[in-house]
Amino acid sequence: MSSDTAASQPTGSSPSPISFPTTSRTLPRPSPALRGHPNKATHGGGGDQRVSQGIRLARHLAGSGAASLGDAKFAEYMDVHDRLGHLRHEFHIPSRSTIWPEAYKLKLDQSTRPRERADDEEGVYLAGNSLGCMPRSTPDMIAEELSVWRKRGVLAHVEHPLDRAWVSIDDIVTPFLAEIVGANPSEVACMGSLTANLHALFTSFYKPTPRRHKIMYEGKAFPSDIYAFASQVSLHDYPPSSLLPVDPLPGEFTIRTSEILKIIEEQGDSIAIICFGAVQYYSGQYFDLKAITDAGHAKGCLVAFDCAHAVGNVELKLHEWGVDFAAWCSYKYLNAGPGAIAGIYVHERHEKHDRLQGWWGHDLKTRFAMPSTFSPTPGASGWQFSNPSVLDVIALRSALDSFRHAKRIPPTAMIGGHIASAAPILGALREKSIDLTSYLELLLKADSHYVPPEEILHQPSAAEKPGRVCFTIITPADHERRGAQLSLLFHPEEAMLPIFERLREGGVLGDERKPGVIRLAPVPLYNTWADVLAATTEFAKALEEYPRTVAQALIRIQLLEEARQKQLRAQAGVAQSPDGSEPDEGLRRVVLGVEELKVDHKKDEGRIGEEGDDALRRFNAEEERRTSGVDVGRGESIDI
Repeated sequence: MSSDTAASQPTGSSPSPISFPTTSRTLPRPSPALRGHPNKATHGGGGDQRVSQGIRLARHLAGSGAASLGDAKFAEYMDVHDRLGHLRHEFHIPSRSTIWPEAYKLKLDQSTRPRERADDEEGVYLAGNSLGCMPRSTPDMIAEELSVWRKRGVLAHVEHPLDRAWVSIDDIVTPFLAEIVGANPSEVACMGSLTANLHALFTSFYKPTPRRHKIMYEGKAFPSDIYAFASQVSLHDYPPSSLLPVDPLPGEFTIRTSEILKIIEEQGDSIAIICFGAVQYYSGQYFDLKAITDAGHAKGCLVAFDCAHAVGNVELKLHEWGVDFAAWCSYKYLNAGPGAIAGIYVHERHEKHDRLQGWWGHDLKTRFAMPSTFSPTPGASGWQFSNPSVLDVIALRSALDSFRHAKRIPPTAMIGGHIASAAPILGALREKSIDLTSYLELLLKADSHYVPPEEILHQPSAAEKPGRVCFTIITPADHERRGAQLSLLFHPEEAMLPIFERLREGGVLGDERKPGVIRLAPVPLYNTWADVLAATTEFAKALEEYPRTVAQALIRIQLLEEARQKQLRAQAGVAQSPDGSEPDEGLRRVVLGVEELKVDHKKDEGRIGEEGDDALRRFNAEEERRTSGVDVGRGESIDI
């Protein structure tokens, strides 16, 4: 495939996944004559070693005996034959009762509507791209370390009963991290947090000159990265024009590889560092890291990547590709817990590069002799400042065990053939990930509310067609240009939050990113085919019920407003009446209009009107205030 496409092919081999048709709106029913085991791969001849994708899918469906891919029987069949399925039991999956928002739980408690499942049943957790599920082994391993601390105190730095001496505690994770990111162990260090590590690395490598001073990155990078780049430029007394963001072309949602390479060729002589997110957090695009690295080096640029959404998700070969440095967090696909200890990679050719100095970066051989002159530990560990948090490293070590277990299972491409070396650590996981995300994509595109990306910007406005909602997938369709995540963009954008909340009511948790996107990421370590089917089933219900959701949004506004008014009055020392505080006159008028805005779905599916659109804007404003931490009634504030 040419680099002129937004989703060009990466370099290197890849597993042979299921690839589903992207134009069909219906779920196909293949010939029952095609049968086969879901994990048996058939390779074509010549240069194309990938499985005939349509035949493979047909075999799965025929073997399941299901009527269609949307049949629960098909998902059950795939889960039964999933060679990685047992890994799910190594994780705690949030329950439906914790996924339900409070307002919906209140509504259900007050209704006579029967609950389809028990509250404590596992929900459908598709938010591993934000925060991975907790491994079941983590509490026990942390408890073990606390016990060692209690019994041995400071002696555990060198005398540890479990052979995890704290003086070298990071040694128990760096070999696995190196394997996951495709680096030599000496090129990886477990340390700090993502943005702090980016600053440490940029302090070493960003040496702007009047001729070469720009930092190039994707235009919609995660805000913390943008802040880091801007502050580095400012601290070196360079103007904002030294920042070089690259945006998609008009009418597109991902950045063409050819466009990136073109800008590098045209402006490379003035670029000091290129630093893209390896997998873009908003769109889910997996950039062609090797092509970007090669192009940057050809123009004398240093090339780095923020691998937060890539590590543990897609195959990385940082050393082989010649990447200069990289940083990542460990709480997404690595499942090490909220705020987990992060990691860095520095190519071995930069081992003697200047860096900020700290005690833990000093060579261990003489560290405790307390010399006054810094002698760095060879490799990336020389960038460490202080001793890493032992409990954080233990949580990460616990999480990495699941990757070790998955590595024992070779990808189907290696079954039946000669295996010259050990299976890659992400081999079978990546193969399953491609299949799960492709299945999710197929079911989503079969929905009547789906429109192709090029059409979403040309849909009628809410004023022209009230109550109508549609969505598209802005993540590249090419599985080699994406990871587990699919990003769903809604029109109108205001529809996103009500639909997100309706998914939660159905026990499905993805995450939302403004403007207008819900991200769904089936993680191969713990998600199932049944999860994907359940998520798309609830999603279809949410779209069909969208007009009525506008009325429910008004009710939620009332609940939030009443909670805030009560809290504010309590803080001001105002006595409450027995029946609680009254909302103001404007809110009372909105609430009185709820019954009028409720839609008789059978008679007039699309009737919402301007009042409904205004209700959605109010709803989204309340959600914005709540999730930013302004809502004194709930005080929730987190963004990952």
